[in-house]
Amino acid sequence: MDRRNFIAGCLGLPLLAQAGGSQAQAGLTKMIFPFAAGAGGDTLCRLIAQEMAPALQRTMVVENRTGGDGLIGIKAVKGGSPDGSMVLVTTGPTMYLLPMVETTPSFETTKDFVPVSLLARFEFAVVIGPTIDAADFKGFVAWLKAHPDKASFGVPSNGTIPHFMGSKLEKDLGVAMTRVPYRGSAPILNDIIGGHVSFGIVTLADALPQHRAKGVKIIAVASAERSPFASEVPTLKESGIDLVADAWYGMWLPAGSSPEFASKLGAAASAALAKPEVKEKLTAIGLIPVGSSAEGLTKELAANTAFWQPIVKATGYKIEN
Repeated sequence: MDRRNFIAGCLGLPLLAQAGGSQAQAGLTKMIFPFAAGAGGDTLCRLIAQEMAPALQRTMVVENRTGGDGLIGIKAVKGGSPDGSMVLVTTGPTMYLLPMVETTPSFETTKDFVPVSLLARFEFAVVIGPTIDAADFKGFVAWLKAHPDKASFGVPSNGTIPHFMGSKLEKDLGVAMTRVPYRGSAPILNDIIGGHVSFGIVTLADALPQHRAKGVKIIAVASAERSPFASEVPTLKESGIDLVADAWYGMWLPAGSSPEFASKLGAAASAALAKPEVKEKLTAIGLIPVGSSAEGLTKELAANTAFWQPIVKATGYKIEN
């Protein structure tokens, strides 16, 4: 079964740490990012690590440990020493979806990791192409119901938020649809333009260039409020669908790490994200910097888990491991 991520990576940069019950000597800390380098995640990691390094006075090298939909990197940090030598940065969905879809969960987020901070949000969009005769989401729903034989949608991979968003839409709209998994957003957008699939669910940042060029049309965003990057596009909630499905990056330490260190690390990350030059660079690539306390990250994880668990369970989707 094809296992892919919908976010990409980070490159090595410095960061500092102080961990365990006592102060760690100045040395090397590895920020583990479980996806390949490139795109928004890469920029996020570069920027915050660069800003955090002088504040925390410890070198950090960001490593891309790819594979298994993020599991390789996640398990590396799970098994790491709680001494400040490892920190995990990954997307929220990897931390709450993977335990739901694995036949035997490889980790339990709340037991195997110490929360540090929410870092940045990104958004999902519902996209149609020029072959679809619809001006907005409601018009597209009418089109789907009139053409049930053409009801197909592309997602960047199976087992992702777009996959389960499609399942929720299918149930709420009462239209049977064919899900088509791809390797990323670019081929989805190409097939939407060519009329090979009726619509796609991709990250807003990936869809915006084609939307602005009139190649595709974003008819809804899945965030709680209209996106600052496409304020003319209504949310799914505004369009009559009770679904909010944004995603985010978060930071965790291995279980047993010092709460004091987690707090210091989170404060440094939040301070970095609050800098105007960092905000400007992140918003330019479709990321919304937030920063939070450990409690904020825990609350976000719990809310997402509670929302998606019944939806995922209803699909019966599982990854054999």
